[in-house]
Amino acid sequence: MCKVFCVGNQKGGVGKTSSAVNLGIGLAKLGNKVFCVDADSQGNLSVSLGIAEPDSLNYTLADILRDTINEVDVGRKGILHHEEGIDFIPANIDLSDMEVQLINTIGRETILKQYIEQIKYDYDYIIIDCSPNLGMITINALTCADSVIIPVQASYLPLKGLQMLIKTIMKIKRQLNPKLNIEGILITMVDGRTNYAKEIIQLLKSEYGNTIKIFENFIPRSIKQDETAVSGNSIYKYAKNSKVAKSYEAFVSEIVGEV
Repeated sequence: MCKVFCVGNQKGGVGKTSSAVNLGIGLAKLGNKVFCVDADSQGNLSVSLGIAEPDSLNYTLADILRDTINEVDVGRKGILHHEEGIDFIPANIDLSDMEVQLINTIGRETILKQYIEQIKYDYDYIIIDCSPNLGMITINALTCADSVIIPVQASYLPLKGLQMLIKTIMKIKRQLNPKLNIEGILITMVDGRTNYAKEIIQLLKSEYGNTIKIFENFIPRSIKQDETAVSGNSIYKYAKNSKVAKSYEAFVSEIVGEV
């Protein structure tokens, strides 16, 4: 059975896209069939997978959603393949217009779900990289997901918005998607040399650890991770022996152990 993960946080700059890319490719390295969906109009996942100019693409997630609304058979149109073994649907600025269009659409929260239901039987895992907001596209992603992975930077300010995100997830679970669960919180951009990072991790565990899983494996802060988007490859290919690559491998193993 295919499992659908959302990787989301309404706060940007927390390693969300990096986590989505390296989770997806990490799962593929273990022999799984993986499909990634760029659900962010900034197209960061698309860029990270080698699409230098997402805005120049002729067919993206926005077109898939539009065709789905118009009951056009999408099939596998627009699906791209990355050399590290995953398929993906790119996104660009057109997704911002779709956000507005969905407001007046019947069944507006379930349009992405209709598409995912068509293609999920071809894959073991689907990873959706959400926008850094709680808009209609993100609600669509949460409505079709089985679980949410929440990357959180080891810093005080990103923690403040976490409660709002969790409330939104629980509201969608009650009203739109009863199967939705929080897979866990992934702590990212950790500078393990500082007491500050250790204090933030302890605060996170004390605030949420009793009700939400905190993944044991943290993702360290690394310039290598920042450079991977330019290369269009995962951290496993760009810097396979780095600490951040080993951390993502351990995180992927933790995910597989939970499924």
